[in-house]
Amino acid sequence: MTGELRYVYAVVPPSAEPLPGELRGVAGTVPRTVEHAGLAAVVSDVAEADFAEEPLRAHLEDLAWLERTARAHQAVVDALTALTCPLPLRLATVYRDDDGVRRTLEEGRERFDATLRRLEGRVEWGVKVYARPAPAPAAASGAAPASGREFLRRRRQQVTARENALTGAEELGRTLHAALSAEAEDTRVHPAQNPQLSQMPGQNLLNAAYLVPRERSDAFVSRVEQLGGHDPAVRVELTGPWAPYSFASADDPGHTGDDRGRSEERRAPERYGHDGAPERHEEHARDGAVR
Repeated sequence: MTGELRYVYAVVPPSAEPLPGELRGVAGTVPRTVEHAGLAAVVSDVAEADFAEEPLRAHLEDLAWLERTARAHQAVVDALTALTCPLPLRLATVYRDDDGVRRTLEEGRERFDATLRRLEGRVEWGVKVYARPAPAPAAASGAAPASGREFLRRRRQQVTARENALTGAEELGRTLHAALSAEAEDTRVHPAQNPQLSQMPGQNLLNAAYLVPRERSDAFVSRVEQLGGHDPAVRVELTGPWAPYSFASADDPGHTGDDRGRSEERRAPERYGHDGAPERHEEHARDGAVR
């Protein structure tokens, strides 16, 4: 396998503004655009030896390769977000050639156009609320319990303290979500993160995305800081602004029921946090046939 395939990052409106010259995508490639049907797809020319069906499936089992590719994918989408409103495609969406990309733009034109109009000028912000782990109360004077009754009393106190902290954190999460929903045009509540996957301390009580007009982002961030920064039992994490992953149905731009140019779906991390670390909710990656 010595040819090249087309790795597609996102669909965007055609724009006279060029991509940043220093931008690099997956495998160090230089992204470019393929325009058709009043739309543009941002693509890279990638080696068939790495991105054809069989090698891609093998690569997606290699966490180091997957992380490098996901970071590069995200870097391109982030750069596009600074220029326009991209509709990101799933990680490792690959086509045989430019004609395959053009067919997808043609087949999905109405859906792409409608989604781009709906999301124009908007960004996604992510908010997570965690109940901090309650510190174990120190025994009085460091002494061991004097009796079984004293041991049980202390245990009840510990359980009650944890329950009270969790109840307070849940209430803050509900209050915060209601307030932020009023600031946003749309919301999505994702499943709580598994702490073993996220490796984040505390229990995740809210994992939500908010669609916000770009010009109202400062007010949205201020609202998060106003409501979420004062309870020592709670940690609030804000990420963004992102391309509107949660609102674009953009993993499906281009999915027309003809899987000759698509790969089958599998689970893999795709989105990245503000510090470059993978967000631990799972997104679909593709690993299969190309056209």
